[in-house]
Amino acid sequence: MDVKEFGRSPFGGVNFDVKAIGGIATETVPEEVKKLVIDKPLAPPEPPTEGWEILDIVEQEPAEAQEIVQSTKGEFIIRVIAEAIMASRNTLYKVPSDEPIYSVSVVHKISWKPKR
Repeated sequence: MDVKEFGRSPFGGVNFDVKAIGGIATETVPEEVKKLVIDKPLAPPEPPTEGWEILDIVEQEPAEAQEIVQSTKGEFIIRVIAEAIMASRNTLYKVPSDEPIYSVSVVHKISWKPKR
């Protein structure tokens, strides 16, 4: 997380520019799904335009990070929650681990409050 003080706000008197970076990885992929791509070519460098299938997000545990930062108004606790909102896969190609290509759209919920 990269945090910079940026002007004033009604939320503790200070505004922050927060840049959150994260990634997503598959823990396990069922064998029947791997079989769908076993003979498919490796994914091209750019995401393909065809072959995407929207997936339901059945269960998730949003990622959470927080950091204490010093500002002109004192110490603040910056909190970021990352939540997946859309997911899809492409079985026309595979990645080197013989799995489909997955894509996930994530939103970052950012908040801060003075440290007491």
